[in-house]
Amino acid sequence: MYYIVETGKSFEQASADLDAAVKRHGFGVLHVHDLGSTLRSKGVAFDEQCKIFEVCNPGQAAKVLATDMRLNMALPCRISVFTEKGHTKIGLIQPVQMLSLLSEDPGLAQVAREVEEKTRQMVDETR
Repeated sequence: MYYIVETGKSFEQASADLDAAVKRHGFGVLHVHDLGSTLRSKGVAFDEQCKIFEVCNPGQAAKVLATDMRLNMALPCRISVFTEKGHTKIGLIQPVQMLSLLSEDPGLAQVAREVEEKTRQMVDETR
């Protein structure tokens, strides 16, 4: 269900490169959650870095919502850049597998395949 790759890039460089890859593929970055900073600001001892990029392609999102409005709870897609024991990683939960748990609609399965192809390309290009 997860698609995670390791990169030799720094956390900061991978984060910047992911932002650029998202935009190259016609998606937008709606928000970036800096989870590591947020946890530390709340007094939690957290040594790793983690940024969660909320990404969206408006056309694809509209197709999903037109078919089943309940799926708004599965949007937008999230791609994370994080560190784990000194290694920088980039990953996502694959849309095809996630959506198959929520809907059996063949049209939505096609949208999920298209989105998964693009988001995996973003991750691979960021690597």
